[in-house]
Amino acid sequence: MELIKLTRDGRGVAVLTLARAEKHNALSAQMMTELEAAAKGLAREDDVRVVVLAAEGRSFCAGGDLAWMRAQFGMDAATRKAESRRIATALAALAALPQPLIGRVQGNALGGGVGLVSVCDVAIGTEAVKMGFTETRLGLIPANIGPYAIARMGATRAREVFMSGRVFDAAEAVRLNLLAKVVAPEALDAAVEAEIAPYLGCAPFAVRDAKALLNALAGQVSEADLDFAIEALAKRWETEEAREGIGAFLDKRKAPWG
Repeated sequence: MELIKLTRDGRGVAVLTLARAEKHNALSAQMMTELEAAAKGLAREDDVRVVVLAAEGRSFCAGGDLAWMRAQFGMDAATRKAESRRIATALAALAALPQPLIGRVQGNALGGGVGLVSVCDVAIGTEAVKMGFTETRLGLIPANIGPYAIARMGATRAREVFMSGRVFDAAEAVRLNLLAKVVAPEALDAAVEAEIAPYLGCAPFAVRDAKALLNALAGQVSEADLDFAIEALAKRWETEEAREGIGAFLDKRKAPWG
């Protein structure tokens, strides 16, 4: 793996780290493929008791990669739909982890970054974190991340930020159920360790069975949900708004509505 780092310690704690700091950990095709593969591999490791999702650099994840978006701009509808499924399957692999998944959110999470936060069982952020569903600024919609974000936030809270493209701070992210708590940057590692510690005192497979029960009772994101979202995004890509918005973004100019 080149864009993802994976470490494990003797306690059974695995840390999955986005390692593309120079690009603000933007989700490229390669990164999403590596992320999906790493999550599926961890799911098969009986010795791994807890997984931490982390990132290097100043940003947690800035959303979709510029080059990846540029490539999609020239694709036909069928190819673009297949390509856009990458983020949905990466998020699905993380959501399907049998182990508890703890998010260590040290920096901003936008677009797809919010999706990554949403699939964590618990996410802890620092005081300076900014988050937002920024897709509508580009003429797109938060489709592939939508099922997971809405499951996490609930529809009522999601309505406050899902459509507006508004960027919000860490305190509001707590109110919106995206972050469980906010701490000072220097306290982040200790806060993550405090979340890890209780699991290490529990029977490992009882924890897994408890998570599976919770997911079953709460209602999991279905394949049909993902297919519906991917289809909605594919249709939006075909609109003049999307072409103008993405074009403006790639050309570093203002969209007509901005």
